[in-house]
Amino acid sequence: MSVSRTVLITGATGTVSTALMNALEGADVDLRALVREESKADGPRKRNAEVVVGDLADARSLPPAFEGVQDVWLLTPNGPRAPEHNMNAVWAARQAGVERIVRLSVVGAAHDAPNRSGRLHALSDRETERCGMLWTILRPLWFMQNLLNEAGDISATGTFSLNMASARIGMIDVRDIAECAARVLLDDPDRHHGQTYTLTGPRSRTFAEVADQLSLALGRPITHLPVSDDAKRKTLVGYGVPKWIVDMIEEYAQAYASGWGDFVTDTVADLLGHPPRDIADFVRDHAAAFTSADDT
Repeated sequence: MSVSRTVLITGATGTVSTALMNALEGADVDLRALVREESKADGPRKRNAEVVVGDLADARSLPPAFEGVQDVWLLTPNGPRAPEHNMNAVWAARQAGVERIVRLSVVGAAHDAPNRSGRLHALSDRETERCGMLWTILRPLWFMQNLLNEAGDISATGTFSLNMASARIGMIDVRDIAECAARVLLDDPDRHHGQTYTLTGPRSRTFAEVADQLSLALGRPITHLPVSDDAKRKTLVGYGVPKWIVDMIEEYAQAYASGWGDFVTDTVADLLGHPPRDIADFVRDHAAAFTSADDT
């Protein structure tokens, strides 16, 4: 009789890892979730995950989370210490005898990426490739779920403002990223070893096209109003977003505005056996988030 594998989910309270736990619901795996604070444990517990408190920034806190684990879903928070967090996780995994790491990276991670996030992720990708365990790396493009950050403006004013000009991006729904990660984790551990998968949606879209899809889903006009980097920076700083993250977002915006994200791959369809969700699917499924109380 086969024994269930234990999968450790890092970043367990975030958007992608939460979607991954949803995608693994009902699968023959034992979920363990790493959270930084006990107060954040409710979400993972509702998804039948064992919760262990620890912090990727504190290597000494990690051994209990990794003990008895076969597979690690490795997601490090964006920030200047991301390679350190990855290093701590990889070391804890090696010491615990983990068999496989499935790591969430970013699109275009490379030493010469046009953004600091891509360059930092490249360091962690390289470390993961040389970790001595089985490994797979996922590199998704811009998340459709980022549009939920604009939901307040869309519901209140019928407009949203991004600093990516007329960029065309092969944006992807986080649910498809999660389902790809689940597919890798549920397949034989050797099947995806040594693979780096770049994940996109089915087609490149401009934000004007996104606005058209929002208009159709919501039954009222929605308009994308491009803004300058300085204007977006002022808005983000006003919301209390840390300067490092603001700088990172601006670098991504400049790269996307230059055409850096205007491509798609067939990887999601190859892994899942069906096409990834389009922006029309996303806005239909999340229409309530973009609707004010006055519209209901």
